[in-house]
Amino acid sequence: MQVLVIIVSATLTVFLVVSVIALVKIIQVLNDIKRITAKAERIADQAETVGNFFQNSAGSAAIVKLVSNIVQSFKSKKGKK
Repeated sequence: MQVLVIIVSATLTVFLVVSVIALVKIIQVLNDIKRITAKAERIADQAETVGNFFQNSAGSAAIVKLVSNIVQSFKSKKGKK
């Protein structure tokens, strides 16, 4: 009878140790996932900011390009006279 108690006790001890190790590893993986998602969120926010910047500056760039084309067209017409 004591042999059976020792075997069950040893099995439970091994199971407890393995469970604690597995729990620690799961917590580490969850922390890594948390860091990765936070980093992905920051990258997405930065990409959105860059997109908004280009969207806002596209109108200004188009006006500058238009003025530049007009100036070059007047310069080329003066040169032909």
